[in-house]
Amino acid sequence: MRTGIGRMSGGPSPHALRSDAYRAAALAALSIVIGLTVMDGRRPDALGWTLLLCAHVPLVWRRRRPLLALCVMIPFIGPYHALDYNHNAAITPVMMVLYTIAATGTARRTLVTGVSVLGVTLIGNAAVPPHQVVEVLRISGWIVAVLLLGTYVSVHRQYVASVVERAERAERTREEEARRRVAEERLRIARDLHDLLAHSITLIGVQTSVAAHVLAADPERLDREAVAHALDDIADTCRTARGELRTTLEVLREHTVGEGDGRGPLPGLDGLPDLAAAARIAGAKVDLSVRAEGVPPAVGAAAYRIVQEALTNAVRHGGRDDLWVRVQVFEREDALRVTVTDDGTGSTADGGTPGFGIVGMRERARSVGGTLDAGSLAGADGGFEVSAVLPVRRGGGG
Repeated sequence: MRTGIGRMSGGPSPHALRSDAYRAAALAALSIVIGLTVMDGRRPDALGWTLLLCAHVPLVWRRRRPLLALCVMIPFIGPYHALDYNHNAAITPVMMVLYTIAATGTARRTLVTGVSVLGVTLIGNAAVPPHQVVEVLRISGWIVAVLLLGTYVSVHRQYVASVVERAERAERTREEEARRRVAEERLRIARDLHDLLAHSITLIGVQTSVAAHVLAADPERLDREAVAHALDDIADTCRTARGELRTTLEVLREHTVGEGDGRGPLPGLDGLPDLAAAARIAGAKVDLSVRAEGVPPAVGAAAYRIVQEALTNAVRHGGRDDLWVRVQVFEREDALRVTVTDDGTGSTADGGTPGFGIVGMRERARSVGGTLDAGSLAGADGGFEVSAVLPVRRGGGG
């Protein structure tokens, strides 16, 4: 199970590298501003600026190799602090890497990294004057706080992913239970019809044979009364079988309408805000727009499941810290149009082992007579879109 960014298999996409490069450049600009304005140590000279800017370069691959980024950063940060350049300017890149290590790794890796960084910090400042002890403790507190924040984000992502997985497992269990009940109901109906019709058809066959025998036994001395009696028996048997069949069908119809399938009301468009809220909890920024009223329950349920699966895939495979997802559901030309678009960098449809999510969404659309398309956005740096058209039949059977 993927728990966030920096844990995908395969090489990073150009879009992800470009995005990380922009972030590294922005943090470098922030460090320069801090180095010129907030003084804690002497102002960097040419060597100091070089060390400071080089320390930001490993941020480009921090999500893919956070530990490697930290190791490459240390040879620049260490001499920078040792030469007593402005210490505040070098805080942001280190904190960003530490947060990424905690947010994308295991608790053990986070603990080992935190102890190592704190140890190096304390050893490096062992000979500081007494009046700077408070400053050392402040820096250590910031390191611990950042690691705890990253750990919380990692645990929260895992929790959300486990909740989504449990919900999907429960949905699959309900569907399997429904299929099992349908199969059992078919067997029960088959037994009822067999018990009802087999006896009547057998009687009709016997009575028909008797009539045929009477007609063929002695044509010169035809017993019209026996033939008439046999035909009356056949008619009576047919009437009895027809009445019993009608009674059985009425009982089956009442059973179906009265008891239902035991699954409760179908989810609909009114449940989409809850899906958007769950995706926002997972870290995605969701823009939800619903403009449809009076949609048949079956169509609303199909739209709900499609949006649910698309949001799940976006959160799982988006691969971005600031993942944006746009959900549009609107009625147009007697059809419900559902569009889920994200600007993420990862998708099981574009490499890797494919799952059953897209297949399931297409089956949902086909179940109500609709169509569904899913794939990467053409001409865009990353991103994925799911688009479905579900016919709306007013007053129909849905």
